[in-house]
Amino acid sequence: MSDLLIDAPTLIRKLPASDWLVFDVRHDLIDHMAGRVAYEQGHIPGALYLDHENQLAAPKNGTNGRHPLPSRDDFATLMRAQGLTPQTSVLVYDGGNSMYAAHLWWMLRWLGHDAVVVLDGGWAAWVAAGGPIESGSNMPAASNAQAVEGARYSGQAGMPTLDAQKILANIDEPSFTVLDARAANRYRGEIEPMDPVAGHIPGALNRPSTLNVQADGRFKPAAELRHDFNELLQGQPADRIVHQCGSGITASHNLFAMELAGLHGSVLYPGSWSEWCSDPARPVERG
Repeated sequence: MSDLLIDAPTLIRKLPASDWLVFDVRHDLIDHMAGRVAYEQGHIPGALYLDHENQLAAPKNGTNGRHPLPSRDDFATLMRAQGLTPQTSVLVYDGGNSMYAAHLWWMLRWLGHDAVVVLDGGWAAWVAAGGPIESGSNMPAASNAQAVEGARYSGQAGMPTLDAQKILANIDEPSFTVLDARAANRYRGEIEPMDPVAGHIPGALNRPSTLNVQADGRFKPAAELRHDFNELLQGQPADRIVHQCGSGITASHNLFAMELAGLHGSVLYPGSWSEWCSDPARPVERG
């Protein structure tokens, strides 16, 4: 177990005696009910379900992306209702490749809550390891929840973000590098299944988040990730890397992978391409 990942056999040994708060965030960007249905059919005992379309996103207004980042206050309120306290250790998992788990990991770190680990390989790894399974739904222990201290989620206490204006200003006067986590054909603008405009932010590099994991959905070794990111980024320091994707989810996977690789301090552009392309005045690059 690291401070970022835990494998299924280790979790099986630890979980019965732990007081961790466990979140199941399985999701499907096309079928928004698929994750909840899968959770109700079977999940890690005691796990609570969180939905990426509603609970983990602010309301959409047509210009703020497909999964707008909620305010810290709203997210803290949600987490308090789930039973989060400043002393709580959190485990997050999804269907297998940790795309959604890494996003909730990032959100909690952004809130200022550092005691968060991701189940490496997610639900698939849990089942393969013979972990116990329960069905139905669990309700948060809201009556036991204490207020998350205001200092833990005010200002820029946790993981930093950048907005579209700063991304735009960087195109003409670069001070950081944007890293696009979408599939290569979406980055090049050859297809666009999710958003109304195809292409990428001018000057952005491409690192599909699928490259972070092995065939079984578990993350590649830290040394391999570090080599790959360093080769792509040509030695640029991590704190000059800004991650984006379609709506901020897979970008979190790249950010998590860099942290796992020991490349600390990179930044998220939460609105990502779905926000960027909503304004026709913002430039688009293809190829």
